[in-house]
Amino acid sequence: MAMANGRKAPGPAPRFRMLTRAGLYLAAAMIFLLAPQASHAGDKRPAEPKIRELSGRFPDKPSIAPAWSIPVEPLGFAAPGAQYLGQRNALASLDFIGEDRLLFTFRVPGLLRREPGVEMGEQRQIRALVLALPSGAVQAQDTWTVHDRDRYLWMLKDGHFLLRDRNNLLEGDATLNLKPFLRFPGPLLSIGLDPDRQFLVTNSSEPVKTAAKAGSEKTSPAAASDDNDEESGREPDLVVRVLGLDTGRVMLVTRVRSAIHLPINSDGYLGGLRGEGANWTLDMNYFTGGSRIVGTLLSACTPDLDFLSERVVLATACSDMGDEALVAMTTDGEKLWTDLTPDRLVWPLLTMAPNGLRMARETLVVSHAVNAFAPLGTDDIKGQWVRVMDAATGAVALEAPASPILDAGGNVAISPSGRRVAVIDAGAIQVFDLSAPPELPASASSDRTKR
Repeated sequence: MAMANGRKAPGPAPRFRMLTRAGLYLAAAMIFLLAPQASHAGDKRPAEPKIRELSGRFPDKPSIAPAWSIPVEPLGFAAPGAQYLGQRNALASLDFIGEDRLLFTFRVPGLLRREPGVEMGEQRQIRALVLALPSGAVQAQDTWTVHDRDRYLWMLKDGHFLLRDRNNLLEGDATLNLKPFLRFPGPLLSIGLDPDRQFLVTNSSEPVKTAAKAGSEKTSPAAASDDNDEESGREPDLVVRVLGLDTGRVMLVTRVRSAIHLPINSDGYLGGLRGEGANWTLDMNYFTGGSRIVGTLLSACTPDLDFLSERVVLATACSDMGDEALVAMTTDGEKLWTDLTPDRLVWPLLTMAPNGLRMARETLVVSHAVNAFAPLGTDDIKGQWVRVMDAATGAVALEAPASPILDAGGNVAISPSGRRVAVIDAGAIQVFDLSAPPELPASASSDRTKR
């Protein structure tokens, strides 16, 4: 079975490479850090942070010992079969409810009564457990039925969460009580949240006539849905919406040709505009109208952008040689740190602490560089690597393997304070106690001038 890397291939590699690994790092440093930064008139440009080269040695055990371990087999969790590897099915989720409880959900194997109109293999049961720490005692449990294989759970504030099933969103709490939240005109393909959990970004597949107009304050997906009014002969389209979680107000709506990742904070959304060559300009587009240049970046591929907190952005960039770098910058354009990542890591997934002070980045470790001439096969996947990093500095606070390999994630969680991390590995949920993460730098400017 051959798979793509999940990032745009940098193109054919040259037949002979005369650069050493050190030379590649020097080239990467030039590419990632010599881009000019946005600055205000009269401001002194801050010194560039040092480049950190992350270790390329896959850990065979965690870098620190876990404080507690909760065996998962007695809870009913079983490692998925090898046939799931590479399909990126969401098979589990792990999240903190406060500092002292975990919400652990996972697919329950077994025969199901097939519902009319549901394709074979799409319907599945999910077991949900609320576990007390450190004992692992079950405080609440339930079984849910969902009807596809994509991600199904996102955490909100105060122990609440969203459960997705096709075109429906349900809101749950720490007792696992569920109530209807929103219903969309078509299947939900993906969901995103801002760092403060005020807004929701959705990609959904819908008939052409159902999408609300941009800026509408009264139209919501729930109001737009009409089961008895189908428009035959017209293909469904993809719709991106930004909604207020408390009000359901539609802040933004647009149609796209493919599902997109739209990084947002409470002010607006971030976009990358390609200039000449490898130059990228990062623009902050405000919900209230207008935009402002955040900074610039050099990357041979389209950079992946994510808000770690309200004012810190993580850009994943790449050189023309295929090397990757993680670049953290503020929304004032100040670069905080740059970490060069080892090669042979694919399909990165991010999990952020609710306070934005730590993040976990997990990747698959593969046996060779992946490109158009050397695609990825299941036999090439050697493990799953979890790195927990401080958002302020990029320093690694914890490294650990994760097993079984869950290539869609759901096996790592960070507590609200960022001081506890849970990882599924070696037949247990391993919970780590870390030192307090460093604080993010104070805002360099409160300027909200829009161009």
